[in-house]
Amino acid sequence: MKSPMEKTACEIVAQLRGRGHIAYFAGGCVRDIVRGKTPKDFDIATDAKPEAVQQIFSRTYAVGAHFGVIVVVENGFQFEVATFRSDDVYVDGRRPSAVRFSSPEEDAKRRDFTINGMFYDPVADEVIDFVGGRADLEARLVRAIGDPAERFNEDRLRMLRAVRFATVLDYKIDNQTWDALAANAPAITEISAERIREELVRIFISPNRVRGWDLLDESGLMHAIIPEMEAMKGCAQPEQFHPEGDVFQHTRLMLQLLPAKVSVPLVFSVLLHDVAKPRTANVDPTGRIRFNAHDRIGAEMSEGIMERLRFSRAEIDATTEMVRQHMVFKDVPRMRVAKLKRFMARPTFEDELELHRVDCASSHGMLDNYEFLVGKREEFANEPIIPPPLVHGEDLIALGLKPGPKFGEILEAVETRQLEGALKTREEALDWVKREYSLGKRN
Repeated sequence: MKSPMEKTACEIVAQLRGRGHIAYFAGGCVRDIVRGKTPKDFDIATDAKPEAVQQIFSRTYAVGAHFGVIVVVENGFQFEVATFRSDDVYVDGRRPSAVRFSSPEEDAKRRDFTINGMFYDPVADEVIDFVGGRADLEARLVRAIGDPAERFNEDRLRMLRAVRFATVLDYKIDNQTWDALAANAPAITEISAERIREELVRIFISPNRVRGWDLLDESGLMHAIIPEMEAMKGCAQPEQFHPEGDVFQHTRLMLQLLPAKVSVPLVFSVLLHDVAKPRTANVDPTGRIRFNAHDRIGAEMSEGIMERLRFSRAEIDATTEMVRQHMVFKDVPRMRVAKLKRFMARPTFEDELELHRVDCASSHGMLDNYEFLVGKREEFANEPIIPPPLVHGEDLIALGLKPGPKFGEILEAVETRQLEGALKTREEALDWVKREYSLGKRN
């Protein structure tokens, strides 16, 4: 049964056909249809020129009219309708210097990979394949169309896209395509950080992320994009705590232990939580390897890396907080109740707890503190972990105290006793404040 989006896409094709044009589904949606998957969106390729597309449909806007791309809005859905084209030389590793409108066959040959180069005729229910995409789907193979080096020279991002498709689909990369990718990997930095970041995120939020890690590493792309991680290789750790090996291997194992669904801050905190270990490694007088302040320095390095890759401020702040706090988990059984509750009430705590779990499970295997915190989470679950305050600033003013730094100290002291159960009501809290700070009676 067709989804509303697919029905609308078919209607757009029918309207183009009704005006005498060729029109097919194109790109990733065809790959999904051939694989028996439901496409998330539908792109349409046609011999209609951009101006003709805009005349046929009432709601359109041009996102790349120079390249023959018009967005058509129908029934609340947006569809990219692109004119068949062939490209002239690429001068910036991303865009062709010029395009000329062409045939379906020529259009297919200028695309990136065979599995993305097929068309589908929804009227005849027929796949049109000029590039061998069906055979490569059956062989579970990512293969560049034509000369791989030329395809990567046209758009450097295609190297990361090859890794992403191999990761998400769990396909092999064709040998010639792989050789060209590895040879050109250092050039990935010629394209914008935003485009690199988007592909990295897709790779690492995939449940098959370890496959992506290996491909990025073996191809040289990881070294080009995040050179700070290269130093993790061969960075030895104390065997009694890290029998799994060096920092690089430890991080890979953590990725493997994550659940299928992860947030961006969680997976990037796993990638970067020990990024400062090579920089901070030293051997103490007893011969033990130590990494003093690697959590703090790692947070600073993580911020720099993520800023360089143009992550959002919210993602950077969450990730760096998790890296900064990841060593605090060793102290949680000894925390006072108030400090523990404040620690657990932070917005990044749930992801931090998962980071701690995989950190331990991938190394020494001791999950005592993780289990302790899971138990505390259940214990605190029946009420807000940080309840509404018993005393406010206006109460302190009413007691005769002038606004100033002392306010924060008093309010925090009240909250601490409230969290520990020593103060339960507003009246108890006000009486305690008056006694403790020798304040007058309330007006």
